[in-house]
Amino acid sequence: MQNDSRLEQLLKFLEQEPNDPFLQYALATEYLRNNKLETALFYYEGLVNNHQNYVGTYYHLGKLYELLGRKEDAIKIYYAGIQISKNKKDMHALSELQGVYNAIVGLDYEDD
Repeated sequence: MQNDSRLEQLLKFLEQEPNDPFLQYALATEYLRNNKLETALFYYEGLVNNHQNYVGTYYHLGKLYELLGRKEDAIKIYYAGIQISKNKKDMHALSELQGVYNAIVGLDYEDD
């Protein structure tokens, strides 16, 4: 039941601050944690469409696309996140996104 109360609290906060990207990200993550994949997808895609510079979204949305069997969408979203991470000079996000992008497109050289 604690997850429900956390979800309810996040939804209340979002009512007060409907354009807050952190709240939208937290909701998407909470829905994902509760296995409500379509609702998580709704919030993650909303973030990508309305808050392109919220870098954390790209990794999680890509992973969700992979979980849903949408490999091409995952590749596109990872690539977009890489570009934004470069523009923002967010090296941590860039490294994570480059790693998952390389793995999904078959450029993972760590096995060599």
